[in-house]
Amino acid sequence: MKVLELLKKDVKKILENDPAHDFEHIMRVYKNAQKICKKEKANEKLVLSAALLHDIVSYPKSDSRSKMSSIESAEKSKKILKKYDFNENEITIISDAIRDHSFSQRKTPKTIEGKILQDSDRLDALGAIGIARVFATGGSLRRPFYNIDDPFCKKRIPDDKTWTVDHFFQKLLKLESLMNTKSGKIEAKRRTMILKEYLKQLKEEV
Repeated sequence: MKVLELLKKDVKKILENDPAHDFEHIMRVYKNAQKICKKEKANEKLVLSAALLHDIVSYPKSDSRSKMSSIESAEKSKKILKKYDFNENEITIISDAIRDHSFSQRKTPKTIEGKILQDSDRLDALGAIGIARVFATGGSLRRPFYNIDDPFCKKRIPDDKTWTVDHFFQKLLKLESLMNTKSGKIEAKRRTMILKEYLKQLKEEV
């Protein structure tokens, strides 16, 4: 689909150099979406367009506007999609999927396209790449790796704004149970095992 190649070029120009939300993140989400689309009855053009545009506005986690990223990305996507002759119904499906995909919005998308986007994005927070991303974000915000008194949140509520490892317990280990599609759940289970194995190894080392 030629329109997807044009969208890729647009997105590459827009994105800033945030290692956790860079163009490579977009392309991994895109590939995840392609795989899930093959097994789910969804409009691939709409899903992949949403994947490309889902993070065109991405405030740093330390920014008070961070929770607005998906909402602003959805609004900005509408203007871009109009350039490529998407009809109003298609634009609504794509922008709604983008608006609702974020973990911080705590929403379950209503359409299959939205469900696939949310699963595809969440998969990139899991597995080996998820570990790399969480520490890239923690490093950019100058957060310590873990709480030295209770690294694995045994006796306290996780606080990922202070310690990086807390993000595993505050968000990442919860994602498997929140997946929407059958194929998304299967892959999330596999990637979550990688997170658990990593934490087990980390426990031995600290």
